[in-house]
This record gives sequence, structure tokens and C-alpha cells, in this order.
Amino acid sequence: MSNQVLEVMKTRSSARAYSEEELSQAELETILNAGLRAPTAKNQREIRFTVVKGNHPVLDELEGEMRKLRGEGRQPHNFYYEAPVLILLSAEEGFKWSKVDAGIAVQNMSLAAESLGLGSLIIGCIYDAMHGEKKEYFSQAFQIPEGYSFEIALAAGHKTDHKKPHEYDFEKQVTFL
Repeated sequence: MSNQVLEVMKTRSSARAYSEEELSQAELETILNAGLRAPTAKNQREIRFTVVKGNHPVLDELEGEMRKLRGEGRQPHNFYYEAPVLILLSAEEGFKWSKVDAGIAVQNMSLAAESLGLGSLIIGCIYDAMHGEKKEYFSQAFQIPEGYSFEIALAAGHKTDHKKPHEYDFEKQVTFL
């Protein structure tokens, strides 16, 4: 059986190299609309999206804080692999299903990017930095609304690597009862 969605799922992989070409407004809005269309528990619609250009100066500070917390030194690339845009997903604090809802939204966005011929990378590695001692600073810098917290992010852009999608073992990973 073949259809467009399944074909996009087969070809999608995490992009870790991007050109400097900016996303068009139409491409960016398509990706954001895919996230906005994602279902949420109780139709809460608690996910907020913050679009950050890849050259935003606070990203360097976030990079430093993340590396410090992880005990890592300077790397040859930043956590979003120099993608031209990063989309931060935040959610209402205290809503039980926010992590699941954010995960669904970011996957929708990643598949939308792939369907447009773009690359994307789902990013969770900055979670501790966004929730650590500088939480208020980063929340304010990225204009995350009060009462909301960072959940996950998506880097997106015109990919220059064409990594093969991950393989899986259906027999080992699936159980039928």
C-alpha cells in the first residue's frame, strides 16, 4: 500500500547540515500550520510556537548553557546544526498531556518539512537548559508566555545532507497479542 504520507515517512531522516538559504514565508507557514493542526488532549490547544532565526544571539547563550550542563566543550556545530530557523514549542505548565501533544505537533511539522523537500531535526537536547537556573531568562528572551514552558524544538531548512532514514526490525520491535 502506498500513499503520500507513508512515502514521506519512509524518506524522512534527521538533517544535520543546511544551506544558508532562508525558508520562504509559505514554507514556514506550511510547517507551522502542520503543527497547529495536530490533535491535542481534550482539544486543549495549549502548544505555542516561537519562530527563531538561526542567527538570533540568544541561541549562542543557550548553546553555552546546554554544553555546560552536559559537560561538553565547544563542538564543530551548534545544537541546531546551523539551520536557518528554529521553532520552539512550549505548553501550558501543569497540563498532563503537554509533552505528548508537543511531540505530536513536532512530528507533524517534521513530516511537513520533508514533504516540501526541506530538512528538519527534532531537538530535545536543550530541555535542561530551558528548564534550569536560566529558565526565566530564556523564556523571556524567546517570548515564551508566562505560565508556559519549553517542551521540544524543530530546526528546519534546506538540507545539504541526504542521510538514509533509520532502519528497523519489524519482527523484533512489534508484538501481536
